[in-house]
Amino acid sequence: MKTIVFTGGGSAGHVTPNIALMNKLQQLGWEVCYIGSATGIEKDIIEREGVPYYPISSGKLRRYFDLKNFIDPFRVIKGVYESYRLLRRLKPAIVFSKGGFVSAPVVLGSRMNKIPVIIHESDMTPGLANKMSIPFATKVCVTFPESMQHVQYQKAILTGLPIREGILNGKASKGYHLCDFHSQKPVILIMGGSLGSQVINQAVRDILDRLLAQFQIVHICGNGNVSQYLSGKRGYKQFEYISDELPDVMAMSELVISRAGATSIYEFLLLEKPMLLIPLSLQASRGDQILNAKSFQKAGYADVLPEEELTSESLAERVETLYAKREAYKEAMSSRDETNAVETIVKLIETYS
Repeated sequence: MKTIVFTGGGSAGHVTPNIALMNKLQQLGWEVCYIGSATGIEKDIIEREGVPYYPISSGKLRRYFDLKNFIDPFRVIKGVYESYRLLRRLKPAIVFSKGGFVSAPVVLGSRMNKIPVIIHESDMTPGLANKMSIPFATKVCVTFPESMQHVQYQKAILTGLPIREGILNGKASKGYHLCDFHSQKPVILIMGGSLGSQVINQAVRDILDRLLAQFQIVHICGNGNVSQYLSGKRGYKQFEYISDELPDVMAMSELVISRAGATSIYEFLLLEKPMLLIPLSLQASRGDQILNAKSFQKAGYADVLPEEELTSESLAERVETLYAKREAYKEAMSSRDETNAVETIVKLIETYS
């Protein structure tokens, strides 16, 4: 039985694609382990999957000044040492990295142990951790065709994004029951990323009555962001976070308002859900979500509302227009060329392990 070690963390988008691959590899008889940070979101997600989890020390790779920037390099060095020791003990045939700051020490530890590494980059351009890791990788899988130019040619392979099978198995009836909704009025799903978005939350709540005249709304608003004042409002259901029930909520939703993280928007694409994307601004990110959103807009899968242009009025107008044109968006999504990223990446793993 071969062993594979997965790594990746910092956000749900760096973890859930790993789960799609882990499930497939376990079905094929692989032993699966995970190396992540001690306190990151990946720990809770992976432990719910029943996969052995090994925490290491890790620092955050920041693009801005912070006093922690002077401490974190030592944490990263410690993480490299811990990864090296762990990998010598686990003896995996291969390591698969999804990116995020915790992944860099694992990739370096793999190189020191001469273990092949496959990296996956979700976004249009590689994140900082993946930029550091690509020189040590055997192959680099990318989601967007435009990403090929940002990776060493001989290493890059276009695979698409691994999506969990469970996303396709949602039951709209369960979603209606969970939210106490009915099927006579369309549902909008609003997501602000795994941590929530204050600006999206506020804009939605400012026009809530206007939206509720035409729609029912399920709002995933992030930890600590549930409004007690609005908790009993008919047709409006709030959650801090949804995990197991998310496929059911997606199944009942007619439209989606979301950030533009690659994992989420590819799940919406697979389910053919018209999207209004509000990517993180350049002030809050490296601009990867802006590029993701523009790619989807160009393909006809989504409308894009820059955060700098987000107001309650612009949001209401865009939602109403999106709903009016929903069939055109669905037609564009249904006519796309579809590839099975899970099958493609699993074959790659088996080839290089």
